[in-house]
Amino acid sequence: MKRILAAALVAVGLIAGGWFVGHGFEAGRSHRAVTVKGLAERDVKADLALWPIRFVEAGNHLKAVQTAIQRDDTSVDAFLKRHGIGDDAIDFRQLEVTDRAAQAYGNANYPNRFIITRTVMVRTPKVDTVAKASQATGELVDAGVVLSDQNGGSAPSYLFNGLNQLKPAMIAEATRNARAAAEQFAHDSGSHLGGIVQANQGVFQILPRDKAPMLQEQRQVQKTVRVVATLRYALRD
Repeated sequence: MKRILAAALVAVGLIAGGWFVGHGFEAGRSHRAVTVKGLAERDVKADLALWPIRFVEAGNHLKAVQTAIQRDDTSVDAFLKRHGIGDDAIDFRQLEVTDRAAQAYGNANYPNRFIITRTVMVRTPKVDTVAKASQATGELVDAGVVLSDQNGGSAPSYLFNGLNQLKPAMIAEATRNARAAAEQFAHDSGSHLGGIVQANQGVFQILPRDKAPMLQEQRQVQKTVRVVATLRYALRD
């Protein structure tokens, strides 16, 4: 009798175990999902140009150096006006004056005691005008202006400020592209696509349109805005 009861209990246990295993497998299948990425890109044009024109004069007589930098001011102003950049876009920054004799440390055998530096900042939405003018800075050199590239001077930067206007449409496009990839995966695996389980819109990037080594995005007028959305979809049988 005990053997019969034990056998019956084992049989019930096997049946129950099979039921739980079967339902556990189905539950596992019901939680299947696929993670996909969707890309959206837009070619855009910069809408703001920032151009710091930095120039320097040096000598042993302060008055003479001041006169030289004032002459350079006039030359730079005339150059910009000649190339279509008006007063509203030009900002003459404060002079930087260095007296090497007043420095506590340093070699006294310097060729020039006084160094005066000026930065003229151009800020304008006329990016094409700035791009063209920046290619003609040889005219300043011909006029005796000594340009300096210290602290990023004398090279324009081009900015794009219209990102917020692009975001809604680009997110929608990236989401559509991600769903298309998920639908293709579901079709290939013999499944049906369910709803979104998790979503990450990704980070918007402003990249140089022309991708070449050492080519910086801020130096290009033409740019590419990119976003990659990551979505996780449920899969059903």
